[in-house]
Amino acid sequence: MRLCFALVCLVGWACNSVVEEAGSPILTLANLPAVDSTYMDEIIAELATDRYLGRLPFGPGEPLTLDFLEEQFRSMGIPVQRQEVPMVEITGTSAPTIQMTGPGGSIDWRAGEDYMITTDQAEERILIEEAPLVFCGYGIVAPEYGHNDYAGLDMSGKIAVVLVNDPGYQTEDPDSFRGNTMTYYGRWTYKYEEAARQGAEGVLIVHETGAAGYGWDVVRNSWSGTRLTLDDPNVVKAPLNGWISLESAQELFTASGVQPPKPWFQWALEEDFEPVDLNMTLSTSIQNELRTDKSYNLIARIEGLTQAKEYVLYTSHWDHIGTGPAVSGDTIYNGALDNASGTAQMLAIAKAFSELEEPPARSVVFASVTAEEQGLFGSEYYAKNPLYPIDQCVGTINMDGINYIGLANDLTITGKGHSSMDELAEQLAEEQDRYVQPEQEPEKGYFYRSDHFNLAKAGVPALYATGGYDHREYGEVYAKEQSDDYLMNRYHRPADEYVSGQWPLSGAVQDGQLFLGLGLYLAKSDHWPQWYETSEFRGEGERGRVELE
Repeated sequence: MRLCFALVCLVGWACNSVVEEAGSPILTLANLPAVDSTYMDEIIAELATDRYLGRLPFGPGEPLTLDFLEEQFRSMGIPVQRQEVPMVEITGTSAPTIQMTGPGGSIDWRAGEDYMITTDQAEERILIEEAPLVFCGYGIVAPEYGHNDYAGLDMSGKIAVVLVNDPGYQTEDPDSFRGNTMTYYGRWTYKYEEAARQGAEGVLIVHETGAAGYGWDVVRNSWSGTRLTLDDPNVVKAPLNGWISLESAQELFTASGVQPPKPWFQWALEEDFEPVDLNMTLSTSIQNELRTDKSYNLIARIEGLTQAKEYVLYTSHWDHIGTGPAVSGDTIYNGALDNASGTAQMLAIAKAFSELEEPPARSVVFASVTAEEQGLFGSEYYAKNPLYPIDQCVGTINMDGINYIGLANDLTITGKGHSSMDELAEQLAEEQDRYVQPEQEPEKGYFYRSDHFNLAKAGVPALYATGGYDHREYGEVYAKEQSDDYLMNRYHRPADEYVSGQWPLSGAVQDGQLFLGLGLYLAKSDHWPQWYETSEFRGEGERGRVELE
C-alpha cells in the first residue's frame, strides 16, 4: 500500500478526494482514485460461476468464496480476518399437505402451491395437532401508533393468520404508520418475531404480490429446502413460520363462516378491530435434519492513522441461496446481481482505498457478511458481536446489487429521511449532475431487507442507495423496464447469471465513486452523521466520539 496523508496539504492534494481548508475536509469527488470497472467485471464473473454453487452458507461454495475474497483483500495489502457466525442448518421437509377442519368441513392445502412452512426451532420434528387458527390482522404490536393486533389474546397453542405489510400500505395515509412507506412492522421477519413473543404456536402470513414486493414463486424458492438461523438459545422462536397464498387465505376465510362487516383487508384497519377466531384447526408436521456449524463474516480493515478506534463501515453480503428447484434444467441460483455485484463494488472501493498514498485518520472496515438471504443473520451477528465497537462506527454504506444498466440521472436513497448521511450523499450526487430521490416503491420495505438495517438498529446511520431509476440516455421508462424484467425473470432464480462484459458498469462506477468519496470524507474528518428526530432509529442524544481506554 502506498502512503500519503493530510500533512502534505501544503504541497498538493492530487491523491485525495477531500481538501483541507482551515483544518476541515471538504466533501468532494475531486481527484478520487478510480473505482475500477474492469476489476468489478472480473469479480462478478468469478463469483457468479457455477463452481461456487450459488454461495450458500454452510454449502460447498462457502469456503471457495471466502478463500477468493480473502485473496482479493490480501492482494491489496489490507489485513482480513474471518468472524465465526454460529448457526444451525435446518433442512426441513414439510408434510405434503396441511389439513384444516371446522364445523363447515375440511380444507387440504398443497405444499408449494398453497403454502410454504418452515421452522427456526432446532428440533428434529415439529408436530402441530389441531391448533386453532386466529385472524390477527397485521400481526403488529406498535404502541407508538396505538396499534395492537394481539390485544387481550392468549396465543398459546394457536396459529396466527396475519396480513403482509402494515396498515399504511392499504390506507396510503401518511398518518397511518408511514403511509405507503413500509415500516419494519410490515416485514415478515417482524411478524415471525412478534408471534413468537406472543407465545403463538405459529404464524401464517397472507401473501399478496403488491404488498409483499415479490411474487409467490419467490416465496416458494426462498422458503424451500435448507434454511439457516443463528444459534442463539436466548431468542424465542415459534415452532411454525409460514406463508399462504392469497387464494388459500380467501378459501380459509370463506370456510370459517365468519361474516366480516367489510372485506378482511379493510376490517383489519378499523380502530376497534379485535382478533377473530376462524373456527378452524390446523394439523401438519415438519421433519428436520439438523447441523450445527459456523458460517463466516469476512472483515477487512485499513488502520486509521490518528483516530483508529473510530471507523467507517462498508457492507455487502457474499451469500446467495445455493441450489434449488430446476428452472429450464438449471438448479444453481448463481446470484450475479444479488450479490456478486455488490461484493465486487465493495472490493473495487477497497482497492481504491488501498491506492491512496497514506490511510486516512479514521479506520475503514469492509464487511462481507454471510446469510443475508436467510434473514440478515451475518450482519445481525456482527451488530451484536462487533469486532470493533459499534459506538465507534461513524456510519455505514451498504451495497446490495449495483446499477447494472449504465449512467444514471438519479441517486435513489432507500430509506431517505432517516439520517444526515442523505445530505452528504446529495452533495456528492450534485457533483455528478444527479438528483436525489427517495425509493420509488416504498411499500416494499427495501430499507429493512438488507444488511445496513441491523447496523441502523444498533444506532449507526446508514446509506443504502443506487442510481438506475432514471437512465442518463434512455430515461425512466427504460430503467423501469429493466428493473421489472429482473424482478420477474431473474431475482432469486437460476437466471441471475453473468458473463464478462454482460453489463455496462458505468453506473456501478458512478455510484462507487460516490460511495468512495463519502467514506473517505468521513474517514478524514471529525464529522459524525446524525439521525433525524423523525427516524425510528434515533436514540437518546447526539452521536459523537466516545473515548475508550
